Amino acid sequence: MRYIISSILSMLPLSALAEVPRVMTDIPPVYGLVAQVMGDLGTPVLLLEKGADEHDFQLRPSQMSDIASADVAVWIGPELTPWMERALKGATGNMVSLPLLAVKGTKLLEFGAMDDPAEHQGHNRDHDHNGTDQHAWLNPENAAPWLDAIAAVLSAKDNGNAATYAANAAAAKAEIAALDTEIFAALAPVKDKGFVAYHDAYQYFVLHYGLNYRGAVAMGDASTAGAAHLREVQGTIADGVVCVFPEVQHDADLLLQLTDGTAAKAGAALDPVGTMLNPSPASFGDVLRNLTAALKGCLSGA
Repeated sequence: MRYIISSILSMLPLSALAEVPRVMTDIPPVYGLVAQVMGDLGTPVLLLEKGADEHDFQLRPSQMSDIASADVAVWIGPELTPWMERALKGATGNMVSLPLLAVKGTKLLEFGAMDDPAEHQGHNRDHDHNGTDQHAWLNPENAAPWLDAIAAVLSAKDNGNAATYAANAAAAKAEIAALDTEIFAALAPVKDKGFVAYHDAYQYFVLHYGLNYRGAVAMGDASTAGAAHLREVQGTIADGVVCVFPEVQHDADLLLQLTDGTAAKAGAALDPVGTMLNPSPASFGDVLRNLTAALKGCLSGA
């Protein structure tokens, strides 16, 4: 019997004998990138539950146990998901943590980059930033260095499948580059039309695609808008803004009240983190596609 089993194993490809890493991810866009690199070899685990807040998520005991026994954690970084950083302190010494904002070549923006795009756009992780904007997945150009880093980490844990990880990463980069071209074309007819969002989370997307973003009600993830800022936003909306966009997880009433007496329309609620998505290998692209569809749908008058 031992001989038969040994013979069968000897006939299997190396990839079938390799131990595919167990990978934890924090948000759907990251899950999507990792799933693309893993391909048919395995499936990562998404920790953020559907509809949950990415900043203040509370892990269940079973999820803590999953993290403690994981081989790899791929996440945006403590700037976005501090609960992940706390959980990783309990992981084994063999687990590899890959915070994507720390990957060399990542194009980062500081909060407030919209005030002076020429000064801030295009900086990378080789520079220190105070107040780094965490929403870097909304620039699709960041997918390329991230996919390479994910493939490298997985290959270090599972060298037998290194060629597959590299090929999957290359295919994903080509797919996202093609999507980027499609989005440029889709948004070109509406790029000059002004809009206001609920939350100041979109500068990566806006600067990359050259859109006419006019401001937000909430200037930070946890900030509360004061009366003076609300009056300023209301004046901005009255000054030729075409659409205002609520956001999932946030009450739209305040934003909609600011449109009273103006010609601005309400667009679909935006989901910059993809918290309402069912996780899949397409999640990174789906976040960008859904933002594009919502913006174009309202700004074009459709």
